[in-house]
Amino acid sequence: MADNKFAAYICSGCGIGDVLNVGALEKIAQKEGKMAIVKNHPFLCNAEGVQLIKDDIANEGVTHLCIAACSRRAKAEAFSFPTVAVSRANLREGVLWVIAEGADHDEVRQEMAEDYVRMGCAEVKKMTLPGGNLKESSSKRILVVGGGMSGMTAALAAADAGYETVVVEKSGELGGFANKLLKRVPFSGPYAEPQPTGAANMTARVSHHPLIKVHLNSTLAETAGAPGRFNAKIAQESGAVAEELVGAIVQATGFTTYDIAKLPELGGGQANVVDQAGLEAMAKAANGGAIKRADGKEVKSVVFVQCAGQRDASGVHLPYCSGHCCATSIKQAMYFKDQNPDVDTVVIYQDLRVPGMGEDFYRSAQQKGVIFTKGKAGRVTGGDNCKVEFRDLILDEDTSAEADLVVLATGQVPSAGVNLDDWTATVTAAESGDETAKAKKIELQKTSVLNLTYRQGPDVPQFKYGFADSHFICFPYETRRTGIYAAGPVRRPMDMLQAQEDATGAALKAIQAVENAARGRAAHPRAWDLSFPKARLEGCTQCKRCTVECPFGAIDEDEKRFPLFNEERCRRCGTCMGACPVRVISFENYSCDTVGSQIKAVNIPDEFEEKPRILILACENDAYPALDMAGIQRITYSAYVRAIPVRCLGSVNTIWITDALNSGYDGVMMMGCKKGDDYQCHFVKGSEMAHYRMSKIGDTLKQLGLEPERVQTQEVAITDNARVARLIDEYVAQINEIGLSPMKGFG
Repeated sequence: MADNKFAAYICSGCGIGDVLNVGALEKIAQKEGKMAIVKNHPFLCNAEGVQLIKDDIANEGVTHLCIAACSRRAKAEAFSFPTVAVSRANLREGVLWVIAEGADHDEVRQEMAEDYVRMGCAEVKKMTLPGGNLKESSSKRILVVGGGMSGMTAALAAADAGYETVVVEKSGELGGFANKLLKRVPFSGPYAEPQPTGAANMTARVSHHPLIKVHLNSTLAETAGAPGRFNAKIAQESGAVAEELVGAIVQATGFTTYDIAKLPELGGGQANVVDQAGLEAMAKAANGGAIKRADGKEVKSVVFVQCAGQRDASGVHLPYCSGHCCATSIKQAMYFKDQNPDVDTVVIYQDLRVPGMGEDFYRSAQQKGVIFTKGKAGRVTGGDNCKVEFRDLILDEDTSAEADLVVLATGQVPSAGVNLDDWTATVTAAESGDETAKAKKIELQKTSVLNLTYRQGPDVPQFKYGFADSHFICFPYETRRTGIYAAGPVRRPMDMLQAQEDATGAALKAIQAVENAARGRAAHPRAWDLSFPKARLEGCTQCKRCTVECPFGAIDEDEKRFPLFNEERCRRCGTCMGACPVRVISFENYSCDTVGSQIKAVNIPDEFEEKPRILILACENDAYPALDMAGIQRITYSAYVRAIPVRCLGSVNTIWITDALNSGYDGVMMMGCKKGDDYQCHFVKGSEMAHYRMSKIGDTLKQLGLEPERVQTQEVAITDNARVARLIDEYVAQINEIGLSPMKGFG
């Protein structure tokens, strides 16, 4: 601390100086904030203002600075000073723009601004400059698991960008499911005819690319390490094991078709009822000639049944739409019409879903004589002549259609590897001595795709139906294993064009991961962050909460059972910090002390002033931006709140809540992302963990003699700018109704 020098810079631009007493803010920073240098500037983010700060860093030895101006989400580039620790006090969006003008508000507005200056000064005094996590052995090679269209596309995207790429394919040739297709749904104009798959051309490009190394007839026997230093052991069919050091992984292991035998009511298992893959094999065998059934009979009539075992609300079959099936049936119907226009071709659909330019493809099929009937199939009986019983949804009556062949659109099931919930339960049982579980563990291990050495299991976490767990809106390619990206139908159901676009995106994310790892930076969403978690092991109780609750498998245990951080896997969410009951985990620029000092820095009015103080802990990814947007749109809310951005609600340690209430705050409002199966949390489990922890805080409130309503958790989306202001005002009104905290004066 002796070598540290603290400075505060207050901007009076954007109307701040017109409304706030900047001189008073300077005195707060100097006397209460104990800042060695305090300056104000009329336009702090312009070249002159930025140079003022740079000069003080260079000439005055400033090591820590607080910038009191706009939100930390604004002017990030202008206020980037990588050699010093920086905090931001939000006077513009957080005070000026959300508190209505007028004499009645001048005092509370000034109090609010002064508190934010106090908080900014207190925060920076508890920060140290992150040193990064640079590893000299960092690799920028990219491993692609799966050699189908998705995998080949990802490999070519990475290699064409100049990155060495390794492809592992379990079969003896590249191409994957595309090799089984006669043609593909059109992906370029005029979108009227099925087109060649292009798999052979891509296979040749991959095989001859100087930056791509291909392992055929190979699987991953073990994947250890972290971004920048994954060590992949590749088991070859010959029995040999190759090792590859890579920086990031793209999992493009594709899909299998839903088992037609699970649909006996629709004829599954009968000779003349096939799925779309089965028809594709028949069409390839015909090679442009007449398509024949297994018994050699030429097909003169065919019925396609859409959504077979899909979009099923009963819970028996797949609940989702597989995306490609409608267009695939249109393509396959054209196989018949192009060979013989007299073939009777009917597609029974509930909703026809053809993404992209599929409407043109559908019209082309109509012109060729393909009949589309809106209906829901109920039963299919087989034999030499199949009968499809269905409900006509246009005429609202039961009817039937006969055909030589029935094709069921059965949908995609991801080839994702081991379900980790099943794995955890099996391992737990096996460790207790259950012999059946031990045998099951061995069988599960054989189905693993990545064979990760993570303590949480050998594959990436999955959603309920096997697709890789990812944040669909903000981070669609990411999995919950940092540096490992899902692409194609293993991520979500999709057609071939979407899979190739998906694979390109995943390759770019893998490139971002290896570059961040090489620079010692965090992974997304905090890609600029050089901090990483550290623990005071002398205070650790080995409770394992940090290792269990980390959403990304970034914490293992050493030989003494203390937490062992894999820094490159860490996304800097702070969930481990929030989980730690003894508060020994922290980051250089974010800790129990940086937030706790801000909470304690706020000036709490006594009970006679009738000015409540409410703490808002707002997720920096959604809730805090919503607060900023409220300011930008000049949506006003109460001046009695003090907002602190947190990396994730999962990082909130209960000590912050108890400290705030003990200090005389009248309420605590936590704002985070949506939790649950359709979560919006950028760190997957943060909101869920915070909600669980806060559900147990009732006993603490009782001990303090406080009402449970004084602590509230709200789910807030980034677009909730108007709603967030309303929530604040409603909560302030509720606190006023309950009454001010009896803890005032005891903090």
